[in-house]
Amino acid sequence: MLYGMLFGGVSFTQEKDIPDQSEKVIFITGGTRGIGYQTALPLAKKNPAHIYISARSQTTADKALANIKSEVPSAKVSFLPCDLADFESVQACAREFLNREKRLDLLFLNAGIMVAPAGKTKQGYEIQFGTNHIGHFLLTKLLLPTLEQTASRPGTDVRIVSVSSIAHYFAPGPGIVFSELKTEMSSWLSMRRYGQSKLANILFAKQLAKQLNDKDSKILAVSIHPGVVDTGLYEYVEKKPVLSVALNIARMMMIFLMNAKEGANSQLWAATAPRATEKDTKSCCSKSNGKVVNGEFYTPIGSPGQAGKLTYNDGLAKKLWEWTEEEVKDYIV
Repeated sequence: MLYGMLFGGVSFTQEKDIPDQSEKVIFITGGTRGIGYQTALPLAKKNPAHIYISARSQTTADKALANIKSEVPSAKVSFLPCDLADFESVQACAREFLNREKRLDLLFLNAGIMVAPAGKTKQGYEIQFGTNHIGHFLLTKLLLPTLEQTASRPGTDVRIVSVSSIAHYFAPGPGIVFSELKTEMSSWLSMRRYGQSKLANILFAKQLAKQLNDKDSKILAVSIHPGVVDTGLYEYVEKKPVLSVALNIARMMMIFLMNAKEGANSQLWAATAPRATEKDTKSCCSKSNGKVVNGEFYTPIGSPGQAGKLTYNDGLAKKLWEWTEEEVKDYIV
């Protein structure tokens, strides 16, 4: 993979490097297609107790479930409807999951929209920020008690993996434009709005990791860039002439563009590679030892240190957390 050759990373193959997942319960948002589906499929082959995939479309879900079952007849996999742009839908999804399970080992915050037309979520937030960040924040908060309970059990390895993007570099100058988040932000380029939401994904994972670490939780939280993946995420890009031309050139050259299976490797690695110990993080070589560091942002595969300056702004991360928590507080019951 040229991306990995240029920017470093570790060797990773799904068949060899994903360990047995026996007893684990796994939740993947956006798990019905693209890298979400390609995350669910190899995990289903590793004997998990149950995999839950969420998305908006029942039709797409039925196809995904059938495909997984055809490859892994013994797989226990279920669909949970969830529209991340609607707090009530997120709440209902979490409630249904908690009615079924008392355990959660891996949470993939994978779903998202990219360069969408200006619009607002059901509760009135900029559509990309509301979907990519706020919806996932609410879902995580609702599932966190179960994640923590699971992490307290001996022999467990609980992780939260947030799918961000190198496109966080396109975020507006201040990073998060709090004063406009309850508008369509139509005066901003769609890529700027997308970059803002992807920056929020990284800041969220970092702040979550910090808060969990402060209370000695064993949960690991990281964010990743999957690579430039040729999936349905580009449906809006293809409608924009300039961006569409750039995408088609990339497709023809096949330089940085990955298929969905390759794109899933970054988050699969983050969810299953060995954890970094305290000794590892203090080592001079800790950035390249192939172990997962809590709170880190990784580019493919397992390569840290590619995040923009704003991702290291602890004050911004704290402000974003507090702002989001206030916005969703009425739905955390």
